[in-house]
Amino acid sequence: MEHLFFIASKLIWTLIRPESWIVILLAVALVAVWRGARRLALTVLVVNLVFLLAVGNWTLWHLVMVPLEQRYPPAPPLQQVDGIILLGGAELSAQTRVWGAPQFDDEAERFTETLALARRFPQAKVIFTGGHNSLLDLGRVSQGQSAVARMFFAQQGIAPERLVLESASRNTAENATLTYALIQPRPDQHWVLVTSANHMPRSMKSFERAGWTNITAWPTDFRSIGISPRPHWDLARNLDNLNVAVREHVGLLAYDLTGR
Repeated sequence: MEHLFFIASKLIWTLIRPESWIVILLAVALVAVWRGARRLALTVLVVNLVFLLAVGNWTLWHLVMVPLEQRYPPAPPLQQVDGIILLGGAELSAQTRVWGAPQFDDEAERFTETLALARRFPQAKVIFTGGHNSLLDLGRVSQGQSAVARMFFAQQGIAPERLVLESASRNTAENATLTYALIQPRPDQHWVLVTSANHMPRSMKSFERAGWTNITAWPTDFRSIGISPRPHWDLARNLDNLNVAVREHVGLLAYDLTGR
């Protein structure tokens, strides 16, 4: 069942992600021209153009992102911390292998915030959870993401005995369940969950459903600014932010429906 959910989630998301809509609409217009339905083709092209202008100039992504990132406050107060759980996703494992140094994408604050917490609470365990999330890697356990984490924290002086690596998970639900099975947390222990602010609502739900208690959300790499920014043209960046926000809303719905 988990394999089917993983495959279905990847295939469905490929079709419904906003950047795919552009290609799908262009394909529909092309078929309409080929079939002689010029009015339909023109309508679809106009819809596609309006969508591109809305994404590139306006703050559509911001309206979708803000409700996600305002769910949990940044830097909440902490007292006892027994472990810091870092969700993978920011690692660029292929680039790390090529260049010999840890490489990250624009969610690198997951690592820098985890490092700051690890130094603030030197007795706390540092748990990294993340394996492969590609259909091409289906059926095997990838060590690429955890290798980046191991290299980064070693370079930053975190003792190896503090670091726990979970490398089999393929999505957020498996991050929660597999890490729970690995750590087997006690009810009296306190944990901090570190991931991107937009991803935190889905992550907290999954960890709580997996049995984690006394867990505090520590959101990072906020993309929104709390208020609606002035319109400006930046199609690539705005489309990327819209993709991320829509993915999280769709993921929340899918996880609620399936109890993950």
